[in-house]
Amino acid sequence: MNSKSVYNEIFDDNLIVKRVKNKLPKLFQLAELESSRDGKIGMEIGSVRERILIALLMFKYGIDIVNSTVRITEPAVDVFVKGEPLSIKTITTATSKLRGGVKLIWTVDAQKALEFQNSYAPKCDILLVQIAWKNTGRLCLFSKHSQVKILENIGRERYIKLPKAGTNPRGAEISQEALNLLLECEDTRTIEIPFIRDEIDYREIYTKWLDAWRKEF
Repeated sequence: MNSKSVYNEIFDDNLIVKRVKNKLPKLFQLAELESSRDGKIGMEIGSVRERILIALLMFKYGIDIVNSTVRITEPAVDVFVKGEPLSIKTITTATSKLRGGVKLIWTVDAQKALEFQNSYAPKCDILLVQIAWKNTGRLCLFSKHSQVKILENIGRERYIKLPKAGTNPRGAEISQEALNLLLECEDTRTIEIPFIRDEIDYREIYTKWLDAWRKEF
C-alpha cells in the first residue's frame, strides 16, 4: 500500500480547499497582469505562478517548514515540505478538458529531449494547476507512486511525448494517454476550480511595491 505524502493534507483541509477555489483564479489573474506588456504575457508567468503556489504551501504548513531553495542540479523539483520534494506545474487550456501540454523538461534541443525520454524516472509528486478561464479548471496531485506505475506499464515512448521533427521543439511532455491514466488513478487528488475573471484595476499589481515605499525602514 502506497503511503500518502504530506501534500495530501492540502486536499483534506477544508479551509485550504475553500481558499484555492476562491482565491487562486484572482491571484493567477494578477500574475498575468504583472507578467504582461502590451497585452502579451511573458515567459516569467510560470515563475510567478510557482511562487503563488509555494506561498500557498507556506500558508498551509508554515513558512519555516517550506524550503524553496532548490539546487540547480534538481531540475525536476521546485520545493520541499518536511523534506518531501514536489514538482509544481501549471498549464492553461481553452476548455475544461486537460489535453496534454504538461512539460516534463523545457529544451530547444531535440537530442536532449530524446536523451531525457530514455533516462527519465519520476522523482516526486506533481502538483498541477490546470487554468481554464471561463471554464472549470483544477488543482491536481499526482503521486510519485502513480507516475512510476504508469511509466512502467505503458513504457517511455508512450508516457513521454517528444516534439515533432522539423518543428521548433520546446521540450518533452507527459503524453495525453499518460495524463488520462494519471487523472484516473485512485490516489490522484483533485480540487475543481471555477476560473472566472474579476474586474481588476491594473494598478493592483503595484500595491505591494507601493506599500513597501510607504513603510518606514
